[in-house]
Amino acid sequence: MNDRTTSPDRALAQRNAEGWMFLIEAGRDLRTTGAIAPSSKALARALTDPVRAQAPVPLAVLEAGAGTGPVTRALIPDLPRGSRLDIVEANPRFAARLRHLVTTHPHLAARPAQVTVHQTYVEQLDTDQRYDVIVSGLPLTNFTPAQVERIMARYVELLHPGGTLTYFAYLGTRRARALTASRAEARRHAAVDEIMADYQRTYATGRWTVWANVPPAYVWHLQRPLAATDQPTPQFDGARR
Repeated sequence: MNDRTTSPDRALAQRNAEGWMFLIEAGRDLRTTGAIAPSSKALARALTDPVRAQAPVPLAVLEAGAGTGPVTRALIPDLPRGSRLDIVEANPRFAARLRHLVTTHPHLAARPAQVTVHQTYVEQLDTDQRYDVIVSGLPLTNFTPAQVERIMARYVELLHPGGTLTYFAYLGTRRARALTASRAEARRHAAVDEIMADYQRTYATGRWTVWANVPPAYVWHLQRPLAATDQPTPQFDGARR
């Protein structure tokens, strides 16, 4: 009998392992995990569309809040030759998993230096690099309004003029929060929603609905203006946590 695991079996085992890992980490700290299941292939593809759209031009790409790496695995095969990918993940267990993914991914066998994992918050990322595409998996609705302002301002700062930020938001969460959240939580969520709505009104270039995800999600693409004077410059003090 052949006891070797087939590729579909390995993929299923990987998804199951990631699902359990997400549940465990959500139990530890839902604020930094932000989900109870990894992003689906459909959601990962929608988030990474701007990378494929600019191929074969070499790109500088940042992924923030990568989790166990479902979006990372979608990004790596589509990186144009000569590109750079920086991955930011604050959760130490997720960061370790991502480093293993980078060191073992077959597409990176001949170019491991192309991808770097940083265990930190994106606001604290120490770099002079500017990015053509930023892919965000951060759970923005779990943060305070001041934290969201800092994160979004940092994203804009890290983008090249004309660069694209992609991020997602789950469908139906506003109604669910209205039914279950305390007044203080409802006010916090409403303030975060308004901050994001301001960015969307100013910078959005598109929004797509991804039904093949748990739960379904919107994917937003925002573009930094070519004129530096058009970008927002909110100022806040303190760290995220």
